Amino acid sequence: MAEYKDKNALVSEIKKTSELFIKEFDDIEESDRHIRYDDVDRTPQEMLAYQLGWMSLIRGWDNDELNGNEVITPAPGYKWNQMGALYQGFYEEYQDESLAQMRSLYISAVDSLIIWLDSFSDDELFEAGGRKWSSSTASNWPIWKWVHTNTVAPFKSFRSKIRKWKKLHSAK
Repeated sequence: MAEYKDKNALVSEIKKTSELFIKEFDDIEESDRHIRYDDVDRTPQEMLAYQLGWMSLIRGWDNDELNGNEVITPAPGYKWNQMGALYQGFYEEYQDESLAQMRSLYISAVDSLIIWLDSFSDDELFEAGGRKWSSSTASNWPIWKWVHTNTVAPFKSFRSKIRKWKKLHSAK
């Protein structure tokens, strides 16, 4: 897993990878957003819904903690061994959104995530226990690791998926 020397390095990587990922959707037709290919495990719509879902979850955990509410990870009604069902919930939440709407939501979510990250000190981001929710699982990860694992890493891996999807789509 990547390591970052400080908050600026993390934010820079989020900006870079999120922009590369979202640009892959520039030439996808609205009417094609729900097309699935056997060699790619998600549709374009689902890839964006996944990203939006995780950014919302992480921010939600933090909001719940700051508001004195119980933080339930990964989400109310889900356990860590139920990720498929959680992802299906993400897909259903955004299924009626247009690709243009989802792209706009994605850009806003990334911008909001960066503003949120800027509110932390490097110690809060990079040391375990920066927030209770970040150390509430057996992994005891610092905040940056949660953010990286659910933004930068899938921005990169899903960029490969959407490129494969586009290649298959253009060959049909």
